[in-house]
Amino acid sequence: MQGVARNFFTLAIIYALCGMALGIHMAISDDHGQMPTHAHTMVAGWLMSAVFAFFYHLFPAVGQKALAKVHFWLTAISGIGLMIGLYILLAGNPGIEPLLGIFSIGFYAGMLLFAFIALPAVWKTA
Repeated sequence: MQGVARNFFTLAIIYALCGMALGIHMAISDDHGQMPTHAHTMVAGWLMSAVFAFFYHLFPAVGQKALAKVHFWLTAISGIGLMIGLYILLAGNPGIEPLLGIFSIGFYAGMLLFAFIALPAVWKTA
């Protein structure tokens, strides 16, 4: 695994470790107020990043294109901002909502970009 695939898989592992640590913290403290953050970290972070990694691993030529790198950085920056912003919001700081909204839109834009990149590759006829 190399390039964008390796970057996404590394990011996926970081998300998984952070999400699991948050889950353990919630269990130990018996405070489950960060459950949405935990769920987003595990699904939007770990799972989506792993899927992106395997896609680019299966289609290495697509991963070499500049749009794949844009996809990685857009998804990484907006996703990390989304997770941190959600944590801050659920910790009782509603003032973060406008920034959280921007990160959410960025993360959605990353998924749209992935659709633009991936669908032609999987529907391409030989």
